[in-house]
Amino acid sequence: MSLFAMGFLLVILQPSTGQFPRACANTQSLLRKECCPPWDGDGSPCGELSSRGSCQNILLSQAPLGPQFPFSGVDDREDWPSVFYNRTCKCEGNFKGFNCGECKFGFSGLNCTERQLRTRRNIFQLTTSEKDKFLAYLNLAKNTPSQDYVIATGTYTQMNNGSNPMFRNINVYDLFVWMHYYASRDTLLGGSSVWRDIDFAHEAPGFLPWHRVFLLMWEREIQKITGDENFTIPYWDWRDAEDCVVCTDEYMGGRHPTNPNLLSPASFFSSWQVICTQSEEYNSQQALCNATSEGPILRNPGNNDKSRTPRLPSSAEVEFCLSLTQYESGSMDKMANYSFRNTLEGFADPRTAISNISQSGLHNALHIYMNGSMSQVQGSANDPIFVLHHAFVDSIFERWLRRHRPMLEVYPAANAPIGHNRENYMVPFIPLYRNGEFFKPSRELGYDYEYLQEPALDSFQEFLIPYLEQARQIWAWLVGAAVIGGIITAVLTGLILACRKKRRGTSSEIQPLLVESEDYNNISYQSNF
Repeated sequence: MSLFAMGFLLVILQPSTGQFPRACANTQSLLRKECCPPWDGDGSPCGELSSRGSCQNILLSQAPLGPQFPFSGVDDREDWPSVFYNRTCKCEGNFKGFNCGECKFGFSGLNCTERQLRTRRNIFQLTTSEKDKFLAYLNLAKNTPSQDYVIATGTYTQMNNGSNPMFRNINVYDLFVWMHYYASRDTLLGGSSVWRDIDFAHEAPGFLPWHRVFLLMWEREIQKITGDENFTIPYWDWRDAEDCVVCTDEYMGGRHPTNPNLLSPASFFSSWQVICTQSEEYNSQQALCNATSEGPILRNPGNNDKSRTPRLPSSAEVEFCLSLTQYESGSMDKMANYSFRNTLEGFADPRTAISNISQSGLHNALHIYMNGSMSQVQGSANDPIFVLHHAFVDSIFERWLRRHRPMLEVYPAANAPIGHNRENYMVPFIPLYRNGEFFKPSRELGYDYEYLQEPALDSFQEFLIPYLEQARQIWAWLVGAAVIGGIITAVLTGLILACRKKRRGTSSEIQPLLVESEDYNNISYQSNF
């Protein structure tokens, strides 16, 4: 499909989903602290008449938190989403969504009973038409208002505890930019004071599950606004890359001919406006990002601080990271040593797994290398390279899960930084998702990675090789033992029958048949291989 044709779809396609359900962004819902919208299918809250779900009290985790956030009752994100709502839809079976109107990830169909498995592919393995379609989908999301969700433009206190709702419409792409900002923003303490050592999506155990949900939701929204149910996010495999090979006009936008910090005017990404990038201004005003346009995407790949990030990550660094057996360790934050999560996130050296916040490795290295909008945490999702990058980071997480096969209990249940315990709900998602729910293989969530499919088979073959080799070495002995055993069994059986016949001394003519015909038909033979 041509880019022109996809642009035409901007006019005719219907919008999508995201964070605060529009149906709950009103005075009545906020004062009642209840977000249980009706399902269109039967008009009942949470689709209760169709047994899809029901409105229930939210059960919050009581597990203790780490010491990183020494406050209580000062941030709307604490015990998410209880400041805004303490009753939401609890969906049954495979139903999901803020009104139980959708299916859980990995399921589809009218009753959400059909399992599905989609494959995320390397962006350089896409055909030209597939690649152009992906780019057009991105642009479509940037220009399509979200029907189901709005963003908060004020804190709960600024909303006068719900009596003065402060919400705003937003397009589908920017909805996810805002969610990433909202999860990682500083805590506003009043006056000009803020607390910076807080992040509900980074620097702690929830980093990988949070971004996994983020990508799954983003992928689903693209499927909905395009009607392309088979759409998956492509990934960029940046291991051993010499430079930003996706930074061309054919892909994610090349460099501007006269201003190296801007994108080439030949790319439609050059016309995109960023949001939520001025964190210091928001802090000084004690305000939230309200999604006002703040200028073009900035990107100057490779011209970053080389003392912090000298190059893009290597294959050897990824392999070392995958060899780490502990998902989390110690303080469970950016100071954790020998932590797979902290090493992959980039706060620990990818050669030693020792924390070193003066350097940026693996995941963080990509952000720093881009040297622009993507290099500032809160606004990093403005650059569409973000989704390609995080899809590949998620694939590394997936490789670790398949290699080490951890039990759910490996994910910390207590004492992690605020919002990161296993049973904590992820900020700012509605419907609600717990961190631990996404600490499992991607196939159980309905997707896989192209480059992991064949290696998975190879790994199984490698697992069998030593056993097959042992069997080959002793095969002759096994056959010989079987033959000798058969001969001995036959001889013994013959002797036993001869003895019986001699003992009975009865003529064969008057002996009954050994097996009556009616019994013969009832005999069944079973073999176990």
